[in-house]
Amino acid sequence: MTARVLVLAALVIGLAAVELTGCKPGARPGSEYMPDMARGPAFKAFAPNPATRDGLTLQRPVAGTIARGHHPFHYERGEPEAERAGRELTSPYKATPEVLDKGKGLYTIYCQVCHGAEGKGDGPIVGKIPPPPSYRSERVLAFPPGRIFHVITMGFNKMPSYAAQLAPDERWLVVAYVHSVLQAQHGPGAAASPTPPATPAATATPAPAGARP
Repeated sequence: MTARVLVLAALVIGLAAVELTGCKPGARPGSEYMPDMARGPAFKAFAPNPATRDGLTLQRPVAGTIARGHHPFHYERGEPEAERAGRELTSPYKATPEVLDKGKGLYTIYCQVCHGAEGKGDGPIVGKIPPPPSYRSERVLAFPPGRIFHVITMGFNKMPSYAAQLAPDERWLVVAYVHSVLQAQHGPGAAASPTPPATPAATATPAPAGARP
């Protein structure tokens, strides 16, 4: 029993000595294998860098690079560019109930104040600013979805751009709501009254048998 206690005590003392020796600073630190993987030569963004061709750490993006999440918009302001956008841009959304519900929510927040709940150009701020055109006017009814998207993106006349407030997909949701709900009942042919169903001809009641005409 005493021998076992002595052996255990020796082991504890030996481990403690190893620990103390390993933690004590000295002139002979432990060897490192591939030290560059543990402590790489990092350079600050604007610091000189001998490893690059131009000597700069921060490199310019490759020509034509598009930032993640960025949607290029290759149109300028003005009527010709708005017409071109109307011809070339198509909505990525179909007018499903979910899409229209999201579009209505965005329209209510960002557009209704000027354009009104039904798009008539009678929002609560009208009177303090020049009234916007009604979505039901003959001219605006002729706008394809791409042109409405251009107006939201670039602005038009007194209306500013809403590109900072609405992401591209959100703009298309608003376009879907305007085009499929606010303008749906006022598009080409919508003004014509539906033809009422024909009134069925009166059915003559047969005379009783034997009755004189």
